[in-house]
Amino acid sequence: MAQLRCLNAMKMHCDIQKFLTIIALAVVLVGCGSRGGKLPDFAAIEDVSLMKQSFYSYLYPIVAEENARILEQRDTVGTIREVFDTGQEPGWLQRRALKALAKEYEVEWERDNVAGVTKALWRRVDVIPAELALVQAAKESGWGRSRFAVEVNNLFGHWCYEPGCGVVPNRRSAGAGHEVAAFDSVSESVRRYMNNLNTHDRYAPMRLLRQERRSQDQGVTGVALAPGLTAYSERGEPYVQEVISMIEQNKALLYDAAPQG
Repeated sequence: MAQLRCLNAMKMHCDIQKFLTIIALAVVLVGCGSRGGKLPDFAAIEDVSLMKQSFYSYLYPIVAEENARILEQRDTVGTIREVFDTGQEPGWLQRRALKALAKEYEVEWERDNVAGVTKALWRRVDVIPAELALVQAAKESGWGRSRFAVEVNNLFGHWCYEPGCGVVPNRRSAGAGHEVAAFDSVSESVRRYMNNLNTHDRYAPMRLLRQERRSQDQGVTGVALAPGLTAYSERGEPYVQEVISMIEQNKALLYDAAPQG
């Protein structure tokens, strides 16, 4: 009986925490427009645990939506792979779709080697684990409270190199020409982050890890792919270990951010 009371008390506590998170998220969303537009004011939430949960709960659907878009693209590539497997050639519409994907994922289009293009895209057109995206966003943006997150929706520390493309860092080295990229929406920032991981040469190790796990029917998780991101930060391996630790330490928060059922 005592154990039952304890379990009931724990459940009530969890329910209260979820209720408070919903209220907190509703408050910060007021005046921010639709989800994925302007970043909410997470600094307005004084309770640290609620602030973190609200950040994850806000961002998770945006990450999930982008991953869903990528999965649709991957289905297109997969269908064309199956065409080649049967010894046939893809039709005009399929080649057109493939060419568009090659441009988006920065794969050189070779009209005489469409099979090679398809193979390259199969490695690149794939999801980024939600927990990895959420934790990196939290880490790079100070839980959505950094200057660049607030001013220009930059959650992942992306740079750009054309004058006026973003915001000039206060501590930019003399002679440096980079700016912190500006995004019209949080959704755009998430899309750029995922495309960056799926295209840039420095993240090829992550894509290889993902492909290996796919071929072995293993789960594509943030902890499994993080070791392929040593080039994301100048700090290298210590940065990766911090990302992995954040994923493990925030398991409960990340789980609660994902829709259940």
